[in-house]
Amino acid sequence: MTSATLTTPSTAERVRSACARAAGAMLVADDVAPATTPIHHLLPGGSFAVTLPSESALVVRTAAAGIDGLAAVLELTDFAPLPLREPVRSLVWIRGRIQSVPEHAVRPMVDMIATDHPNPALLDIGSGQVLLLLEVESVVVADAAGADTVGLHELLTAEPDPFCEFESAWLCHLDSDHPEVLERLAGKLPAPLRRGRVRPLGLDRYGVRLRVEGTDGDHDVRLPFGEPVDDVPGLGRAIRLLMGCPFVNGLRARRM
Repeated sequence: MTSATLTTPSTAERVRSACARAAGAMLVADDVAPATTPIHHLLPGGSFAVTLPSESALVVRTAAAGIDGLAAVLELTDFAPLPLREPVRSLVWIRGRIQSVPEHAVRPMVDMIATDHPNPALLDIGSGQVLLLLEVESVVVADAAGADTVGLHELLTAEPDPFCEFESAWLCHLDSDHPEVLERLAGKLPAPLRRGRVRPLGLDRYGVRLRVEGTDGDHDVRLPFGEPVDDVPGLGRAIRLLMGCPFVNGLRARRM
């Protein structure tokens, strides 16, 4: 296993996490208005189940396309939970062909999605929302470090980060209630970066990401954990170790 694997999420993990926490996504096709997709769920077969407003032009065009489907791109935007100068952390483009789901297959597919991820938006299918299927042809993710592609097999075998659903609340809590923790983490940055405004940008099983907003622009820095963590107690220990806390195992200072 390479050191990169130990200190950073893979491209496939980044995409799966972005899919799990993206508050909004858009489906885009040529010569038709984009439409918001409240549901964007990766199915075991490698296609994405998406929902669109039943009256949208995309639904009409997709129905008219029949079994050939309609070329489309699912755009996912991963926003930082804090009000940063540049709030977009990453963008994901999933290109493929969108097709209608046969009426007899809608309910079984909804039940399968609900078992894996019980999104309340599933209740709107058949009442203002239509379920469609995006057959994936390519996946690209881009962030401040550049752009990368990921294969469908890698995407299917990867898992979202175990903390991605709680990350936003934790980062907001860290930013508003624990400036001392943020100060200790900022002390790990290269000296030139400590002069900027340091904000928490991301948190995953591999480490913490900080955004430094300086007069010369924004800089994103990852502080990796010693090893990946999988649960909340392990995450707490990893952060304390990263801070240089002497009581990393929960020991108490001796009373004099």
